Amino acid sequence: MAPKAKAAAPKPAPNQEKKEFVHPSAKHARKQAIKDAFAIQPISAFYFFLAANAIAALFSPIQDCDETFNYWEPTHYLSHGYGLQTWEYAPEFSIRSWFYIAIHAVVANIRRLLPHSNKVAEFYFLRYAFAVGCAFCQTLMWRSICLALSPRVGIFFIIATIFSPGNFHASTAYLPSSFAMYMSCLGAAAFMNWRGGIKTSMGIFWFAVGGVLGWPFAAALCAPFVAEEIFFAAVSDQDRMFESALRIFRGATAAVLLVGLDAAINTFFYRKVEFVSWNIIKYNIFSETGGPGLYGTEPWTFYFKNLLLNFNVWFILALVSLPLFLLQKLFMRSTGETFQSGLRTFVFLTPFYMWLAIFTLQPHKEERFMYPAYPFLALNAALAFHSLLTFFGNASPKTLVGKIPAKLKLAVVGFGLVASAIVGLARMGGMYTGYHAPLSIYDPLFEVGGRGDTVCFGKDWYRFPTSYFLPKDMHAKFVRSEFRGLLPGEFSEAKTGFGFFSGAWLPTIGLNNRNEEDLGKYVDLRTCVFMVDTQFPERKDGELPPNEPDYAKNVDRWQEVKCVPFLDAERTPFLARALWVPDWEVIPETFRRKWGRHCLLRQKK
Repeated sequence: MAPKAKAAAPKPAPNQEKKEFVHPSAKHARKQAIKDAFAIQPISAFYFFLAANAIAALFSPIQDCDETFNYWEPTHYLSHGYGLQTWEYAPEFSIRSWFYIAIHAVVANIRRLLPHSNKVAEFYFLRYAFAVGCAFCQTLMWRSICLALSPRVGIFFIIATIFSPGNFHASTAYLPSSFAMYMSCLGAAAFMNWRGGIKTSMGIFWFAVGGVLGWPFAAALCAPFVAEEIFFAAVSDQDRMFESALRIFRGATAAVLLVGLDAAINTFFYRKVEFVSWNIIKYNIFSETGGPGLYGTEPWTFYFKNLLLNFNVWFILALVSLPLFLLQKLFMRSTGETFQSGLRTFVFLTPFYMWLAIFTLQPHKEERFMYPAYPFLALNAALAFHSLLTFFGNASPKTLVGKIPAKLKLAVVGFGLVASAIVGLARMGGMYTGYHAPLSIYDPLFEVGGRGDTVCFGKDWYRFPTSYFLPKDMHAKFVRSEFRGLLPGEFSEAKTGFGFFSGAWLPTIGLNNRNEEDLGKYVDLRTCVFMVDTQFPERKDGELPPNEPDYAKNVDRWQEVKCVPFLDAERTPFLARALWVPDWEVIPETFRRKWGRHCLLRQKK
């Protein structure tokens, strides 16, 4: 009997093959660990934020004349020896920090060391510096979100930020509220990330930097995090309570030292001891002359409308984030989640609601007041979106939601994200195409203008971008329009015998904190070499106020140098104002934009 043949040894199934050992310190192993923790590489997140911010630096209009007169002009004064001065910088009021201005002047002056430098290049160099700094801060906050919550929440945070018109406005604006937004990111990143130890003192310090150098009220955003520290200390043993008190003490000490440094720098400029942060608080809360209410009040709905325009569906998600979180805790009890992690998530949701409530109650409202809370709005929205996806993804097959095919759910979610991004981009496009003219008409001055020439502004005084757009030794001046408030003066250019930056401390004339008009701010129209004015062709001569004529129409006196289309907001329907709408003939009249012209004119001799 023939011997039986040996059965061949069975081949291992592909999924049973022995895996190759990978040492944890190997480069590709570290990359995989980073991917598991963050979903994407941190450098990729930085590039996403940087790309969005760089676009803002290049294309975002200056939205607020405060940015021009209170920050760009003092910086121009430090760098070039002249500029426009608001009452806030008058030594008798001293409610603006020269420390904040000096830091930015140093950064802008770096551009002067590079080839092909001019003042416009300095302007955009500083804006690009804002873009890089903001992206760095946003990336650190994203990193802490991934570690403290989940990588998916981190991805939604990126999307909510980079596609929002709010970030387009705030990320590269030269405003203390934007700077406070950067510091809010760093402060939140420190408080949220407990890996490597609790970083309360560092978190307090970063919020203090935003409050002292930027906007004092922004420091309040750290209150929920400090309250969290105090709560956990109160329910801990004596040793941990001592450690917690020490962390808070270190943070508070750093904040006090920062206040002292700020006071020292401002003392140098104002030539007297000034605590600018306190001066700001005193003016806004305890002023006897009317305070910020002198500059207008808005209804309580102002921020809700504004944030809906600037964040669309993400703002709605931010508003419902806390109710969704509480419902999730009540009806979808997560396995393995501790009381501590749930409480921490509640703390993370709190700053946005607190900030929105405080400033909704204030009568004087401005879009920039919301900037410090933008990162928390994006965080709340990302958490809410994560909760909704968790609900839809884990719904029982017996429920109506559970019976919806997974691909259909994915399509609905994808469509919502794409639609939100398109609306956000349309808002940004509408802002640029409608209002970029004030940053686009001054380049001919470098060819046709001369040293000592004046560029005059009437009704468009608040659209003046900054002296960085004027050639060297060319000054901006004002002619009287229908505006009856206080216009900026000019920093003193006295030098001999007055030391450095005498315009920062010499007594001023014609500046007050009551927004009362000063006739000394105006020049005679005949002294104007150039004039900047906006022409709206659809407005008839009979509709124009007596002090705001159509200068461009007077061709006998004025010659056009350059005109750029400018949106006629009064005659443009709301949708066309809010979003970019193509100027096609097929577009119905009720959705079409109306145009004027923003012009640089030269007075004929």
